[in-house]
Amino acid sequence: MSLKLFSPVTFGDLELPNRLVMAPLTRSRSGRDGVPGDLVVEYYRQRASMGLLTSEGVYPSYAGQAFVRQPGLVSDEHIAGWKRVTDAVHADGGRIIAQVMHSGRVTHPDTNGGRQVVAPSAIAIDGVTRTYEGKAPYPVPHALEADELAGVVDEFVQGSRNAIAAGFDGVELHGANGYLLHEFLAPSANQRSDAFGGSPENRARFVIETVKAVAADIGAGKTWLRISPEHNVQGALETDPAETEATYTALVDGIAPLGLAGLSILHKDPSGHLVQTLRTLFGGPVLLNTGFETVTTLADARATADWAEAVVVGRPALANPDLVRRWAEDLPLNEPDHSTFYTEGAAGYTDYPFWAN
Repeated sequence: MSLKLFSPVTFGDLELPNRLVMAPLTRSRSGRDGVPGDLVVEYYRQRASMGLLTSEGVYPSYAGQAFVRQPGLVSDEHIAGWKRVTDAVHADGGRIIAQVMHSGRVTHPDTNGGRQVVAPSAIAIDGVTRTYEGKAPYPVPHALEADELAGVVDEFVQGSRNAIAAGFDGVELHGANGYLLHEFLAPSANQRSDAFGGSPENRARFVIETVKAVAADIGAGKTWLRISPEHNVQGALETDPAETEATYTALVDGIAPLGLAGLSILHKDPSGHLVQTLRTLFGGPVLLNTGFETVTTLADARATADWAEAVVVGRPALANPDLVRRWAEDLPLNEPDHSTFYTEGAAGYTDYPFWAN
């Protein structure tokens, strides 16, 4: 099993030297302007030995910014900042894709520069968010009108186009964890009665249209999608197994003919019926991430590799820039410092040591 983890694999236009993929990890190091700087360059460069790096979520429009100090892919300055990152990763032999992420209702005007918060339906998340002005309740979002949806798709397309201009090897559209694309899939967030809500097929429609548009623009071999069925976070609840399977079956049926680079699935049961049904329907390379609630171990990664073409790893990659070597040689690991996950500066970001010998 360990041999599979460290063997090459092809995803669309990319050949990966191993099957360990760094998960998209929010790190909040890009300042209020969202431009990646020297620290961000060094952080990703250090981890270039992973089979593939997935960037933290980047917003494709200012309205889509979810977090303070989140990086963007909107302005020329954003593109130039990310170009420094991708150049550094490529110089060290790595591969990197951008996770294009629209916050949807998971934001606040005090975070996204006073812009309107949007979602499939006018339903607020029950909870609070950290803004530049402090903690605040999530607002009731504006329910996107049918004639506004094409403009949102265009934001994903332009953000993806900007990612390619910045030197990324592809993009992962973020359809997971309660953000805008996932909000269309989840019955708790999508209570529309038009062609984009009300049935599993209708709830999948907006995500399918977005994926198709991006793939047509930058190429299917550079386009990935991330989903998290039954994850039930940030108010995107999928608690009816039959309804959930119907929704994601419709989604995967809609994107399977495109020949995408990969489908990344976050789910705690990689060998279970739902995940393996979706994998079979997709028919292309699948990445699996099981470690959201618990930290992925080498044993977990080896087991997961039996059920997918690659394994997505978060916290171990965050704390071990040389994770591939450490796991390949069964070396001890650095422990992640949770107190520095979303702070500023090098501490807990670029100061984790490589194995010395």
